[in-house]
Amino acid sequence: MKAILLAGMIGIWATGAMAHSPLDATTPANEATVTEMPTEVLMGFKGDIRLTRVVITHADTHSMDMDLGEQTAFTQEFALPMHDMGAGTYVIEWRGLGVDGHALNGSFSFTVE
Repeated sequence: MKAILLAGMIGIWATGAMAHSPLDATTPANEATVTEMPTEVLMGFKGDIRLTRVVITHADTHSMDMDLGEQTAFTQEFALPMHDMGAGTYVIEWRGLGVDGHALNGSFSFTVE
């Protein structure tokens, strides 16, 4: 009986953990240093998400909302156009909504030499 109860609890925990869709990979990679400004930022999530806001900050001074364009569907992959603000560190902060209704957010950064 204990084994059945334990298996059920693990199953519920695993389902809840998999319901969220954390950021899995980015291009440029988090904390990477690149020699040229990328024309777009790629974001890959572990599950489907709908981005609701993405803000780019350059060297802690300039901040702007990124254009999400027509990307209103739930998906795992996003390609967002970048705006060249010169050399320095770029911080990308994102917010979204998982298919399970949970609000998600996070950030990553890269440096352009």
